[in-house]
Amino acid sequence: MVQSESCLFRRHAEGPVLTASDWPYPINTVFNPGATSHEQETVLLCRVEDRQGVSHLTVARSRNGRTDWSIDPQPLIDADPDDPASCWGAEDPRVTRLEELGCWAITYTVYGPAGPAVALALTEDFRTLTPKGVILPPENKNASLFPRRVDGDFVLLHRPVSAASDTADIWLSRSSSLDSWTIAEPVLRSRRGPAWDAVRIGAGPPPIATSRGWLLVYHGVKAGAGTQVYRAGLALLDLERPERVLRRSTQWVLSPSTRYERQGDVPNVVFPTGMVHRLDTGDLDLYYGAADTSIGLATAKLDEVLDFLWDCEPVDNGL
Repeated sequence: MVQSESCLFRRHAEGPVLTASDWPYPINTVFNPGATSHEQETVLLCRVEDRQGVSHLTVARSRNGRTDWSIDPQPLIDADPDDPASCWGAEDPRVTRLEELGCWAITYTVYGPAGPAVALALTEDFRTLTPKGVILPPENKNASLFPRRVDGDFVLLHRPVSAASDTADIWLSRSSSLDSWTIAEPVLRSRRGPAWDAVRIGAGPPPIATSRGWLLVYHGVKAGAGTQVYRAGLALLDLERPERVLRRSTQWVLSPSTRYERQGDVPNVVFPTGMVHRLDTGDLDLYYGAADTSIGLATAKLDEVLDFLWDCEPVDNGL
């Protein structure tokens, strides 16, 4: 039975979990966080835009992942004015726990005159970093790393764009070492026509391994009259061949509907970037940017999400 958006993902009843007014220093907006659990706390690595319009990444921590946030007084990752790749900012992180290395990988977008590129850093405590630098050159973004190797390689979803293409889709690259990456392989393409994800798509939080495949949350964009609408959808990828899409939701599962999602610096945006699987409850806590202005939270049951996806028509791929 297909469920509606309202009963699959349930928004936090009190609205955004973080806004600019929560910050310990003056900022414009906070949005698009990576998310994980560390030392019995929910850790969000938040994109913070300052009052010059430049973004950096700052850590916020909470015992329950909803309230009483402790926010670091300084960014963990900042723009580097001496680096042409990142002099215009650091944006839209995803956070992946790599048990093999005993650390977390942070994939994020760096921004400079050449355009957006993908950078990588490793951390054991969200206080110190081992930077790996730019791993995918411009124009590339929306990078999300799988939590374990597949067939011996680390696997990275990302969104390359070239002048020769009129679409922006989800592709996959592989690496034996996290340093150099293979030529991208297509995974999921934006749909055509009036679909909610027809303009462009991008990977959201790092995929979660389930008994039925890798669960992927992604964002899709549709052009409207004088505006664009960002929504969230779902796909299921083969565990051993993640370039193979098993299921893909035809309908979105989260769409701008509240005031804080429809009004802000960029109206009509739900942009999922962080997700925490609560093993004790089976909940998926999905953290997302709302109108490029605040951080929202929506929660679903993993088994209900998988049932919803399994009821979708089987597909051989997402192309």
